[in-house]
Amino acid sequence: MLPPRLRRLVAPLLPLALVLVLAFGLGGCVTTGLSTAEGSPWQPVPLATRSNPLDVAFTDGQHGFLVGSNRLIMETADGGASWQERALELPEEENFRLISIDFDGREGWIVGQPGLLLHSTDAGKSWSRLFLDTKLPGEPYLVTALGPKTAELATNVGAVYRTADAGASWQALVTDAAGAVRDLRRSADGSYVSVSSLGNFFATWSPGQATWQVHQRVSSQRLQSMGFQPDGRLWMVARGAQLRFNPEAGDPEDWSKPVIPITNGYGYLDMAWDPRGGIWTGGGSGTLLSSPDGGSQWIRDPVAAAQPSNFTRIAFLPDGKGFVLGERGTLLRWVG
Repeated sequence: MLPPRLRRLVAPLLPLALVLVLAFGLGGCVTTGLSTAEGSPWQPVPLATRSNPLDVAFTDGQHGFLVGSNRLIMETADGGASWQERALELPEEENFRLISIDFDGREGWIVGQPGLLLHSTDAGKSWSRLFLDTKLPGEPYLVTALGPKTAELATNVGAVYRTADAGASWQALVTDAAGAVRDLRRSADGSYVSVSSLGNFFATWSPGQATWQVHQRVSSQRLQSMGFQPDGRLWMVARGAQLRFNPEAGDPEDWSKPVIPITNGYGYLDMAWDPRGGIWTGGGSGTLLSSPDGGSQWIRDPVAAAQPSNFTRIAFLPDGKGFVLGERGTLLRWVG
């Protein structure tokens, strides 16, 4: 036992010691401060809206659409440098949230909530509403254009359907839904990963499997979002600003130690890889960080830090275009 005088000297240091032990005990990379990059590959794009952009897709190198909350749909003809708001022929009394959009050439699809599915065959000049079966499990969440008259539709309970006749009929690909989800992503090979609504587990599904495969979360921190790295491996964002990477494709039980780029009180909501191989993650209060070396070192983006918004989505398209979508009409465009 320590003498009384020594105990009085040591006591004030105990809280600091506990913080240090917890930080090092995470076993990953923890940083309390980050430097800011001198320049930025991002350019703010003014949007004449306060709605939240949620997804973006292009018909070709220059022409595309942005969709979001409050029936938001905007169109660009210059690769995303400027956007003009458009209108959809939908009942005025219904306030749809347009969640997902995708194109395969001139054929495009939009899904939204509640219960909205739109189809275009003329590069978005006109849209036809397709009415979904009232027995459809869950609400539309993600749509993927796969070719002429062909698309996949996933719902917010993990039901996955495919059409090959422009939406006249749909075939179920999964016999059981995954349950209510907060995040759902699809890889280029048709595999899916979903995060449960409470963030307490995740599930994976690959073509040919009858059901979703359920996996427990790696730590006590609840999951926020998950997705696929460019090579097919998984990534994970958890509460507490934790990032994890899946070392081996096909093994969803194997994860890296947590990486915590900065402990600033704001969590991350998404992660993506730019055309140069750099990793980007973003979240609350203008937080947008990049890592050029696979997640070991991180740096703040100065343009993003000046935006009074929470970043909800980072999207890099196959042709190299990139966008950061934020709340209240915030949009950043990749200029490299």
